Amino acid sequence: MTSKLSAHRALLALLCAPLLLLAGCPGDPPTLDTTAPGSISPMATAPTNGKQTPAGTAQAAAAPNSTSAAQQPVQTGSPKADQIIKQAESSYNSGVANYRNNRLDAARMDFDFAIDTMLSSGLDLKTESPVADEFNRLLDAINSLEMAALKQGNGFSPKLDVAPLDAAEDITFAANPELVARLKNELNVTSDLPLVINDQVAGYIGVFSTSNSFRAHMAASLQRVGKYRGLIQNVLKEEGVPQDLIYLAVAESGFQPQVVNAHSGAGGMWQFMASTGTEYGLTRNGYFDYRFDPEKSSRAYARYIKALYNQFGDWYLAMASYNWGPGNIQRDVQRTGYADYWALYRLGLMPAQTRAYVPQILAAIIMAKNPERYGLDKLVPSPAVIYDTVSTSYSIDMHLVADVTGSTVPEIVALNPALLRLATPRDTSFDLHLPPGTKTLYNDRLKDIPEDRRASWRFHIVKAGETLDTIATALHARTADIAETNSITAQDPMSTGDELVVPVQTVTAAARPQRYTLRRGDTLVTVADQFNVSVEELRSWNNIASSGARAGRTIYVAEPIRLGSSGRSRGRGRGGRGGSKGRGRGGRASSGKASSRGGHAASAKASSHSASHSSGHASHAAAAPKSAKGKHKAGR
Repeated sequence: MTSKLSAHRALLALLCAPLLLLAGCPGDPPTLDTTAPGSISPMATAPTNGKQTPAGTAQAAAAPNSTSAAQQPVQTGSPKADQIIKQAESSYNSGVANYRNNRLDAARMDFDFAIDTMLSSGLDLKTESPVADEFNRLLDAINSLEMAALKQGNGFSPKLDVAPLDAAEDITFAANPELVARLKNELNVTSDLPLVINDQVAGYIGVFSTSNSFRAHMAASLQRVGKYRGLIQNVLKEEGVPQDLIYLAVAESGFQPQVVNAHSGAGGMWQFMASTGTEYGLTRNGYFDYRFDPEKSSRAYARYIKALYNQFGDWYLAMASYNWGPGNIQRDVQRTGYADYWALYRLGLMPAQTRAYVPQILAAIIMAKNPERYGLDKLVPSPAVIYDTVSTSYSIDMHLVADVTGSTVPEIVALNPALLRLATPRDTSFDLHLPPGTKTLYNDRLKDIPEDRRASWRFHIVKAGETLDTIATALHARTADIAETNSITAQDPMSTGDELVVPVQTVTAAARPQRYTLRRGDTLVTVADQFNVSVEELRSWNNIASSGARAGRTIYVAEPIRLGSSGRSRGRGRGGRGGSKGRGRGGRASSGKASSRGGHAASAKASSHSASHSSGHASHAAAAPKSAKGKHKAGR
């Protein structure tokens, strides 16, 4: 039996090959800083990221040999748990092998299946146990990979922008008092944050204003911020943080809520490490990651940056601490006696990334405040993202959420960037965002669907020309079950406009097969019928373009779990959010999709917590129907 530490090191060795998508495998695993915000531990070191390899060349890089994570799996004392861990590790190892051989679709399926094996095992992954430890390690490993190369688009993950600030890192600008004086006279620097224009800030303004890539990034950021500006500004105001610190997200993520730095694992709009995110209420598990929730992560950011300000009494030092780690800044303050960012800057005590970080952000703020001067005045901000919120502690599939709110699955997923699967967890509270104005409709229509069936049952409004048979076929249900549940008889037939509860018979997630090996004579049609899915779903889950089904191939027959994908990000020194090495800005979304595989939910009603953030937006809600037992008849 090996120790958990040995198993962890073996698992980390496997990361070397996929991480070639960035800058190669680091010599040592990142060390997470779990010190609380406001602490002055000198050990709160910053993550330092290397430059990242262009995506086009990463695929061609030769992967080094790695040690198998399954050399000697952790023994739990439970034969079932040991078998589950062994199976998950086997799938992960297979994924790494497929990746090395450029079989990206197969690698993606293997990584998905490794996590799927753990989540659908029926084991308790919440308690402190060897099984939970192995699951968390596996989750951390996969979330840290460059999944953009493995996930060639799942239809829900947006294309992410990259912050092109590396080329401008730690440039020393010659003194130019004439330029500084002219910019001070010509530019608007009114702010609730102390804004200075000195040689460094003026120099970065000059670099950024002549850089096409930066201006494109800045333009995309200022368009994207329209989705979240009102939300973030309200949070900053409530937490007593200067409004202009909203622009720190230009450097961190470009206001993209699902960015993951594939080198360090820092994630979200504000690039929190998992450890510090947890300290500030950003729960993370196999179903959701609140670092990707714009509202919750902005709240955590505001409280953390305010805690840093309270520690140092200076917003610039707070920003530097956010980048490098408060322990490091405190050490330099104590050593020099200067609690002033520019004094520490002149002494050259901070690393290059942190020296560049604050003046770059100040330059970005000033450019954003002077859009006409820098060609940013023609932008049309994206419409504000607004939503209602219900708190769920039962499992509900996003297809059913879309059904009862009259929206689509992509729309629901877009409103819930923190959700890693297409279902909420059971027995765990999750704040589910709904289209604005649909909360009452959601609660009313769910009344007739038992909580332990919301992970599989559907809701349907009868359209002209539909029959029970066509509805049953489309939703993988049985005609007789629909008729019985909705009290449809020959004397009281179904009619257009009726609202139907559609029972879908599924086995529990632990018992339902996830993959199937095709046999001679199998076709996609026969396999779809056998597992009560559609041919289109089989094609989508397994990237099958034709109708052929080759004997011997193993395919998914249930929707696989899609964990967070990550992509090209810039290599930039970090540490304030977790104090670990190797963290940067930019990255790829961690949207992911998966179904709940059936399963039974816990008994808990949706709460009435509402979070509408704006008004004047077209609502999806229709008049709530009258509640009746079984079906709902229009006009009755």
